[in-house]
Amino acid sequence: MWDERYSVDEYIFGTEPNSFLAEHAEILEDPVLSLAEGEGRNAVFLASLGFRVHGVDLSEIGLAKAMALARAEHVTIETEVADLNTFVPKHRSYGSVISIFVHVPASTRGRLYPLLEKCLKPGGILLLEAYTEEQLTRDTGGPRDPDVMMSESKILREFPHLEPIMLQERVREVIEGTYHTGIASVVQYIGRKSG
Repeated sequence: MWDERYSVDEYIFGTEPNSFLAEHAEILEDPVLSLAEGEGRNAVFLASLGFRVHGVDLSEIGLAKAMALARAEHVTIETEVADLNTFVPKHRSYGSVISIFVHVPASTRGRLYPLLEKCLKPGGILLLEAYTEEQLTRDTGGPRDPDVMMSESKILREFPHLEPIMLQERVREVIEGTYHTGIASVVQYIGRKSG
């Protein structure tokens, strides 16, 4: 599905970074793991700030566009084709993990999220924005499966070893290309790994 979506000339989620990420980029620690990076907008933005970024995604076509965007913006990013159902990040290797509109089922989160906690260095940051179940009543983007939607309670339960710095559910305008545009119901989270 994602290869098919990305097989167009346009960048379907745009080339500008996610605004929540952009607002809080200064809190991130280097290097950064970006989950489901897609066409590269967030990785390229972070690289432009001087971060070393490792972007993983299931779509080889999406990551090829990410590399093209990086070249156009004269920055360097690292990419890896990876399925989040089986992906294992390196232990204590990242200063930050970003998860921007990455919607995976509870079974995948149960395997992946503990690995994300472990891949962070002490003091590392996890930054996440995702749609909540309220988004199911809107036609402004996101999946249609409640199991993959996130909430404050799911985040607290599924990242038990991170200290919440920010956690809120809110309604905001999202303007991100063809697939994410309009008023949206989201949850925003920043957590820190203790020493």
